[in-house]
Amino acid sequence: MRPFAVLPIAVAVAMAACSSSSVQPSEPATDGGSPEAGNLSSSGSGGATGGGADSGASTSSSGSGLGADSSSGSSGSSSGGSGSGSDGGSTGSTDAGGSTDAGESRDAGGSRDAASGDSGSPGADSGTGQGPCDIYQAANTPCVAAHSTVRALYASYTKALYQVTRASDKTTKDILAGTGGVADTSVQDSFCAGTTCTISIIYDQSPQGNDLEKAPPGATWLPNGGTESSASKGKISVSGHTVYGIYVTGYSDNVAYRNNNTKGVATGNQAEAMYMVVDGARFSSSCCFDYGNAEKDSKDDGNGTMEAIYWGTDTAWGGFGEGAGPWVAADLENGMFKGDKGGYNYGATNTTPWPTAQSVIAKFATTMLKGPSVDTFTLKAGNAQSGSLTTMWNSSRPSPNYSPKALQGAIILGTGGDGSNGGTGTFFEGAMTSGNPTDAVDDAVQANIIAAGYGR
Repeated sequence: MRPFAVLPIAVAVAMAACSSSSVQPSEPATDGGSPEAGNLSSSGSGGATGGGADSGASTSSSGSGLGADSSSGSSGSSSGGSGSGSDGGSTGSTDAGGSTDAGESRDAGGSRDAASGDSGSPGADSGTGQGPCDIYQAANTPCVAAHSTVRALYASYTKALYQVTRASDKTTKDILAGTGGVADTSVQDSFCAGTTCTISIIYDQSPQGNDLEKAPPGATWLPNGGTESSASKGKISVSGHTVYGIYVTGYSDNVAYRNNNTKGVATGNQAEAMYMVVDGARFSSSCCFDYGNAEKDSKDDGNGTMEAIYWGTDTAWGGFGEGAGPWVAADLENGMFKGDKGGYNYGATNTTPWPTAQSVIAKFATTMLKGPSVDTFTLKAGNAQSGSLTTMWNSSRPSPNYSPKALQGAIILGTGGDGSNGGTGTFFEGAMTSGNPTDAVDDAVQANIIAAGYGR
């Protein structure tokens, strides 16, 4: 999917999505403007630092949506969660394959286990003794990918979270999980002093070994491949620790991570689910700030060949949500779907908002996409600092050719399946599962994210 013309509505919206169209925009699409009276702004403290808002990034939201809760001490349970009941009739473990030994950490070889700061303090959840992937494992829907530059997603994980590369001499350094499972970035700060660093590998904490490196050449919109994120721009605090995210700016830096040779990730019509935590103040209307399942050839291979979370304010390819966004959507290829309709230029003639697609107004946002092997999908989102998840969609897939799925099992972060590079966002953590978890598991993962202490 790819950006196209300007919608004929009162507010200009740059159209975008992950299509194989040959139309290329002449300049970056931008959101933004000042917060309107009576609306909550997601700018301010707690967002990513390092240069402020970018071209293509919006730092304000208006209209109805999930309100920001700035209570920094909130870490209560999010039980009760969504109000929509079942996940399309699929509960517990389903038919996706993959490993079920997700509680084990693998030996990645090389320097990954090299001592680096405080590497002897397990614990992914600031004292609860489990991480999101422990929760998924206990529910028999194990993680097949677990990526974070912020914290360990298993309580027992003490190895490297990511690798940085120093510009001055091209040497590398692994950044391990330290005290409380949070990244020991003092090692990075020392290693990168006097020069700059990029994040060259995001290690997969699951036993599948699905590490993410910069996207290889060959994508339709990134023919020369992706670039690595700055190691310092996405700077935030988590439980009193300085950490860094994956910082992507649309039509600017070409930051893109990809693994086209994965293990255990859903293919065909297998069931899966995924979540990611992002900076709620950084987004764009263009395609595509995604995390999830994509094509292995880095091309648009048709409807149903993707299943990835999209974060942003796209309306061209999925229509409008309530308020001004940002919204969570499902990039299922050739559309960023908030419901069962969408596709190229959909928003040009369909301006009535999807009533369940609420704006997510928060300093940090949890986003979820669930893809059972039946003809449904589920979208959820919430404030990563407090409260429960809200179900944005839990019903039929679009048509034609979106069910059964035709997944290929590559993993992308920061772009669309064909390399569409207009999305803006900052990624802090995310995971993908084998099988479709229950609502109760979703709620437990959200509570775990809150307890991690984003912005505190």
